[in-house]
Amino acid sequence: MHRSFLRRRSTWLGIVGGVLLLAVGYIASVWAPDLPVSALKAQWAPPPSQFVTVNGQQLHLRDEGPRDDSLPILLVHGTSSSLHTWQGWADSLRATRRVIRFDLPGFGLTGPAADGDYRMAAYVRAVIGVLDALDVRRAVIGGNSLGGGVAWHVAVAHADRVAGLVLVDAVGYPFVSTSVPIGFRLARMPVLNLLIQRILPRSVVEESVRNVVGDPSRVTPELVQRYVDITRREGNRAALVARFRQSAGDTDTTAIRTITVPTLVLWGGRDRLIPPENAARFGRDIAGSRVVMFPELGHVPHEEDPAATFAAVRPFLAALTVR
Repeated sequence: MHRSFLRRRSTWLGIVGGVLLLAVGYIASVWAPDLPVSALKAQWAPPPSQFVTVNGQQLHLRDEGPRDDSLPILLVHGTSSSLHTWQGWADSLRATRRVIRFDLPGFGLTGPAADGDYRMAAYVRAVIGVLDALDVRRAVIGGNSLGGGVAWHVAVAHADRVAGLVLVDAVGYPFVSTSVPIGFRLARMPVLNLLIQRILPRSVVEESVRNVVGDPSRVTPELVQRYVDITRREGNRAALVARFRQSAGDTDTTAIRTITVPTLVLWGGRDRLIPPENAARFGRDIAGSRVVMFPELGHVPHEEDPAATFAAVRPFLAALTVR
């Protein structure tokens, strides 16, 4: 009996030990503490990147194209993204147009907001601060997702600073997602949202990126690595959690109907995060706006297919320039 007990105990100890070793090995493989911005600049902030002080905070920014452009274009990214999401459009614009991009506080290489404020009004102040810092009186403002919401809020609060809007799968109206990126779901879960600030399985990032495109085969290892690196920027994961906590109720959809600037609405027909039906709502509520749907693209159509989406933007910008 005694020997049998010892054998069973030895077996169980071996199993427990093996499980613990596997757990330790897994944690070690996904352990991903924050990285200082200095460790990321060489890869993700080479020239023409610069860091500009706006409202007391250093923002990662790119300002390209001819300085004599009378109507610059300012592009605003979405949640957990960065100015790099607009690279395709910037490549098409910068030879003839001034194009400005920056990382919103809480994201990209800008990192956490100095005051911890991630409400919509704070992002509106950031956009106006960038325009002021660059001495830009009026601009066309384009934005995707959260950035689209920021763009139209700027048009509501500062109509004199906005010559036109390009809303790309923009936040605005209430919606029910058919699928939410796993990274966003984890950031909203108590306890788990603390754990993901220290570990970051690459598979979670890859699945989140694949979730927001219409054709997952377009997601390259290089694209996933960019999102991994940007996510690990010091403070960004904690900022994402704070952003979700502060975001409830920061949008007054009735204000959309007050927008009078020329507006182009672009949407991916396979957007599972913000349903394509919301594109038509923007179209109805913003007088004179035009809606263009891309049936095969997802929530980030400008990044998934820059050429096709910019082809719709080009004539819109041309018409504004001759006004």
